[in-house]
Amino acid sequence: VQLQASGGGFVQAGGSLRLSCAASGRTFSSGAMGWFRQAPGKEREFVVGINSSTGRSYYAGSVKGRFTISRDNDKNATYLQMNNLKPEDTAVYYCAARRTGSAWSVSGMDYWGKGTLVTVSS
Repeated sequence: VQLQASGGGFVQAGGSLRLSCAASGRTFSSGAMGWFRQAPGKEREFVVGINSSTGRSYYAGSVKGRFTISRDNDKNATYLQMNNLKPEDTAVYYCAARRTGSAWSVSGMDYWGKGTLVTVSS
């Protein structure tokens, strides 16, 4: 499975961005997809995820109410709508996927895409 993320960029605080992640190769309808981010000097952290079968979504507290994840199973894609962005949201955002399990942790994901940089200015 290959994951290709896109949509990062530069935005002022309060602005919006939409990230996309397309999966290719031996894709799967079960499991889950999500987004993690890594700010300079910090560890990679979970941002948001969605269960592919149920559509249930999970959010880190820091982004709840501002970020929305969605998935198009027909296109094997997931999208992250980010609103009311803050400077602390600046990071490289990574798309990730797992076939089984329920943990939203770095070690719990099976596949990773290359990151896309999001920069939010104050």
